[in-house]
Amino acid sequence: MSTRHGLLALLSRGPRYGYQLRVEFEASTGATWPLNIGQVYTTLSRLERDGLVKPGESDEQGRVVYTITAAGREEMARWFSTPVVPSDRPRDELVIKLAMAVAAKEVDVSEVIHKQRTATMRALQRLTRAKRAATDGVAQRLVLDSMIFQAEAEQRWLDHCEAVLTEER
Repeated sequence: MSTRHGLLALLSRGPRYGYQLRVEFEASTGATWPLNIGQVYTTLSRLERDGLVKPGESDEQGRVVYTITAAGREEMARWFSTPVVPSDRPRDELVIKLAMAVAAKEVDVSEVIHKQRTATMRALQRLTRAKRAATDGVAQRLVLDSMIFQAEAEQRWLDHCEAVLTEER
């Protein structure tokens, strides 16, 4: 997820200071993508440099409140209207790991799959518990649902990998 665009989306709801943005970002994503406060302020500095936000006066506690600019609203609208394409996503380390395990003759690929399946199942159970305990609304539910669906798809893909390896033996 683009931290830059996430912060713009939060600022579109009204002025915020850095810590508020961090808390609201984490609440919106179900705390699955925690943000370092330094990352928030670095991103705000870049957004300010690019004319997408402007800082206001410091409040009584010394916190600077940021506001989205018209250019920031245009950038946010562009982001929301542009589909995410596969090339925008990072490489899948698990796919690379299994491909390399197959290529490396001395690796027990079945064991790699088994360990991953166990880890994925644990993650799926943790995510399911988190979804049951979720109280932060629709955004958090959608994030957790996405992660659950991805874990389920990973389990199916691992089953497929195991079947292909069995065929090849």
